Amino acid sequence: MKTITHGNNHYEMNLEHGDLHVFANTEVFQSFEQKVFEMADNNLRIPRNKHMSYTPDAHVGIGTCIGTTAVWSMKDGFVSPSIVGVDIGCGMRVHTTPLHKTDIQDKGVRRALIRAIEQYVPTNERTNTNYSDIDIMQVVQLGLKGLPDKYVPNEQWLTHVEESTFKFDHAYLENLPPKIRKYAHGQLGTLGGGNHFIEIQYLEIAEKQQELAAKWGLFDGQVVVMIHSGSRAWGANLGQEFTKVFREVMQSWGIENPDRNLLYAPIVSQEGQTYLNLMYSALNFAVSNRHMIAYGVREAFRDVFGGDLEMPVLYDLMHNYALKEFHRNEPMLVHRKGATRALPPGHFLNTAVYKETGHPALIPGSMGTSSYIMVGRDEGVKNFYSICHGAGRARSRKATKELVTVDQFAQSMKVGTEDEILVNHRSLQTILDECPQAYKDVDQIIDSVVGAALADVVATCKPMIAIKGV
Repeated sequence: MKTITHGNNHYEMNLEHGDLHVFANTEVFQSFEQKVFEMADNNLRIPRNKHMSYTPDAHVGIGTCIGTTAVWSMKDGFVSPSIVGVDIGCGMRVHTTPLHKTDIQDKGVRRALIRAIEQYVPTNERTNTNYSDIDIMQVVQLGLKGLPDKYVPNEQWLTHVEESTFKFDHAYLENLPPKIRKYAHGQLGTLGGGNHFIEIQYLEIAEKQQELAAKWGLFDGQVVVMIHSGSRAWGANLGQEFTKVFREVMQSWGIENPDRNLLYAPIVSQEGQTYLNLMYSALNFAVSNRHMIAYGVREAFRDVFGGDLEMPVLYDLMHNYALKEFHRNEPMLVHRKGATRALPPGHFLNTAVYKETGHPALIPGSMGTSSYIMVGRDEGVKNFYSICHGAGRARSRKATKELVTVDQFAQSMKVGTEDEILVNHRSLQTILDECPQAYKDVDQIIDSVVGAALADVVATCKPMIAIKGV
């Protein structure tokens, strides 16, 4: 294995079956375990790969590392459910408010907000949606445009998103197993468990980005809402279904890979086309799910701060998907598994409202640490405009519970101080596996991205409230 150092936090690994680009500072690069490079080489066995990379938050996943960008030509390339992930369409959303952090500094106010949010956003896995009047099939076909008008506060909720509708051939929905509709029906507007969250944060604007921040409606001390969730059972069941389908078809074709969890098929094959079309239905569910979570949070804020409070959308984007994009003068299928698209100012793929400035790239930290709002740079073309999707896990849930104490977790959440980050759980023990110590140092991750000239920080988001699924 030969390593070429390009400088600016960019390494190129010449593996047996192809080249892997790694964007990380020295400290992060040296922390990668050998397993991530073995998994990359297995991924590069998929024929005709155009580009493969890791962002600094990369860590071992199933079949493919989280933090992977992998690209094939639409003409003769491959699609892989393993390089999308089972939480199809998982992503981030940020809403701004007119409030300053001093407006919610009082713990009583923040506890009232937590109670109000839990009234509108189900956080228990066994709790059904509050929006049973929404036709789920309209949502998976049309995305945000399939929601009833009463749940769309204004046009801005439709325009400030990566996509409001992911278009696909609806005829493929006939191939869905009935259980997928059954399990997903009661989940629209629900948070989910694991690392999904709602955080109430305040902003610190980067000194060199005051002008851009003002254009985006951001100011120092501003209270914002950050949401992390995905396509819930709709995407999860699709992922499970196509794991079986792709495994069977690979066996029938005589295709083998050292990692039996790495599954793929030609884009033009029947299986490839079916998966791609149904994956887009999950993307529609995901963006609509985050929309409805945000709608519930808006109602909660209005209960606490008055019925005329507005919560404009800053942006909504995904970090688990495969999208058809034009690069190098040809259509490509860009897989991002735990990677965020960060387009620079003026790039033609930007949504219209952010064409001039580039769109906000939303990067969560771990619970108790900062999150970041970034903007892509032109130099990001070297990585198909992909950056990190968060801090990235440093250790498994089991290992975290064995190594980290509740007291250590409490200290990182500033429990007992004026600046305590309040949570919706009675005991930190129940969410110990999501503590900051379970994750890499997000500041090192951001330093890696900035140093690689992939994106710049516009604002740092400091947590005040963290709401997790039960």
